[in-house]
Amino acid sequence: MPKMKTKSSAKKRFKVTGTGKVMAAQAGKQHGMIKRSNKFLRNARGMQELSAPDQKIVKSYMPYDR
Repeated sequence: MPKMKTKSSAKKRFKVTGTGKVMAAQAGKQHGMIKRSNKFLRNARGMQELSAPDQKIVKSYMPYDR
């Protein structure tokens, strides 16, 4: 069988941890920071764990990242 392909968009946007959790950057931080509250900006730093149904979808996009 040939190798399965990884979706390029998924490998650029998501990271799989050693324990198998899928991490993604917080949404809503590309532009318009003036109208965002300081509390939102503080809480939106770094990466966040995806929900379980979303993790299942993303893992299907990256078959070798488990």
